[in-house]
Amino acid sequence: MRKLLASLAITMGAVGIAHAQTDYQADADASAGQEMAQTCAACHGQQGISPSGAFPNLAGQQMSYLAKQIMDIRDGNRMVPQMAGQVDDFSDQDAWDVAAHFARQDANLGQTSDEDAELLARGEELYRAGDMSKGIPACSACHTPTGAGIGSAVYPGLSGQHAQYTVSTLQAFASGDRNNSPNNIMGDIASKMSDNDMEAVANYVLGLN
Repeated sequence: MRKLLASLAITMGAVGIAHAQTDYQADADASAGQEMAQTCAACHGQQGISPSGAFPNLAGQQMSYLAKQIMDIRDGNRMVPQMAGQVDDFSDQDAWDVAAHFARQDANLGQTSDEDAELLARGEELYRAGDMSKGIPACSACHTPTGAGIGSAVYPGLSGQHAQYTVSTLQAFASGDRNNSPNNIMGDIASKMSDNDMEAVANYVLGLN
């Protein structure tokens, strides 16, 4: 009986969190978010397209994913030294407002070079089919064939993302420096990828539109 009650409590808690997130998303004010996002421009660009490969493009990103990252950084669940103090005073609704602002911007249209066809072919293979010999699933299963991501599952869009940032993110997941993906699924996947695999996928998704 106690186990049943505990299970019900956990289920109800999860349902409550889901409803709260739905409310925040429904109430998200992109105009308010735009005002709050002014300080983000130095690293992420005025329209959410970063001038530096070291920082992610935020334009066109899934709103749910962006809001989660802001709150995870605020709450110490994701460590980003460059973001220290930037979102400490954000409420949950602030996070959703800023996420709404960036989500409505036009995503970056990246372009890859044809000079390294072998690398891009490996990237496409990993993205479309994975590598079962290494236990690496297809990236497209969670991030969709077009790289748009799945907002309802909080899976981010990858298309047009800077290759440098994608590689550094995969490295962080592989090393355990970052572990805030659902059930740490990205930590498990990235740890099975070689440096070449990471470079290949990163360059492939840059030009995935």
